[in-house]
Amino acid sequence: MRYNIKWLILTLCMLSTALVIEAQQIEKFKPQFMIGVGAGPLFSSVDFAPKILQTLNQGLSGGVSLKYISEKHLGLLTELNFTQRGWKEDFTETNPEHSYSRTLSYLEMPLMTHIYFGNKVRFILNIGPQISFMISDDATMNDALADYVEDILTRDPNYPIGVQYKTIDNRFDYGLVGGLGMEFNTAIGSFDLEGRYYFGLGDSFDNSRSSVSNFSRSSNRYFAGKLTYYFKVL
Repeated sequence: MRYNIKWLILTLCMLSTALVIEAQQIEKFKPQFMIGVGAGPLFSSVDFAPKILQTLNQGLSGGVSLKYISEKHLGLLTELNFTQRGWKEDFTETNPEHSYSRTLSYLEMPLMTHIYFGNKVRFILNIGPQISFMISDDATMNDALADYVEDILTRDPNYPIGVQYKTIDNRFDYGLVGGLGMEFNTAIGSFDLEGRYYFGLGDSFDNSRSSVSNFSRSSNRYFAGKLTYYFKVL
């Protein structure tokens, strides 16, 4: 009985010590607020239904970031970015003389949960929703395709071939974005090297009408690489 009491007292002491140490570590952690600037390449496409053959359209992305580390291993990340998305049609198997690409420039704002592990070198995970607004639309169509489309639409204005060449219906876009990468902390600030994927939930073209010439889906997708430099404010 005496030994049981001793072991109980010893166990309670060890638990108390562990709780005190943990409380001190929590108390010592100071929230961090950082501002960053970043940029990188972006490779995009549009998920059309009915399907349109494409190759990845290359653009750029860049902007400013605000990162708030509220507790150990966890924080919030929001950004204001300029991105060049769009699509580039692949006519290799149909009409090789045709060429068409379209670059849609957006201002986008993701709001992501930021998760990290490590100290000087960290593994990072960012994930959350994103909203975007299209600010410009730049299409490039060669003469061979322009003549082909004009000829078909002159004969039948509702023919589906011309839908993706019309004015974008929805300038507002929304979806989910996630990224994986590494953070390197130095004496002059931190550098985040990250790969991201965006899954659009909105549609660029209106799919509410019953016409067979409409797309049932026309959602943005992209992969992006980004290098961001952060400096601590708090």
